[in-house]
Amino acid sequence: MFSQKPVLTGARVTLRPVGPEHADGLLALVSDPEVRRLTGSHAVPDPEACRQWCATRAGQPDRLDLAIEAGGEYVGEVVLNELDPANLSCNLRIALIGARAFGKGYGTEAIALALGHAFRTTPLHRVHLEVFAFNDRARHVYKKLGFVEEGLLRDALRWDGEWHDAVVMSVLRPDWQARSETLP
Repeated sequence: MFSQKPVLTGARVTLRPVGPEHADGLLALVSDPEVRRLTGSHAVPDPEACRQWCATRAGQPDRLDLAIEAGGEYVGEVVLNELDPANLSCNLRIALIGARAFGKGYGTEAIALALGHAFRTTPLHRVHLEVFAFNDRARHVYKKLGFVEEGLLRDALRWDGEWHDAVVMSVLRPDWQARSETLP
């Protein structure tokens, strides 16, 4: 379903298929302490693993990994993964490179472009995600783009000795279609 790896262009960002040229940007992203907290990533960043990961994304027909670029610079990634073709569903995840990319509308536009691609060019019916309850900024963006809170995964993340819940959210094709004229 994601065998085509498009370039998607918006007013602020361009989404490009992840390739080897994005390895340094990905390493910076996964090394940022705030990004690690927001994504719940406990893994130790590994430069070679980042290079291998970026080099293999083009050959994955069941997922779409897109680098977010602004002004020609890597500022993050947005991914459609965990494809469930029988139920026409997939997961969305996004990460921005940190303070230099936060609050500029890059994430909002990247998600809108990814959803537009998913709902215009594939038969997908549902796109879902999880976001930690403490991430108010992301939850606000997801709601603005049509995601609905469906439930709570209690104590899903242990970070610095404290437990945090994850909020499950989704957007359905009919909901997106009804709102798509107002999205970037």
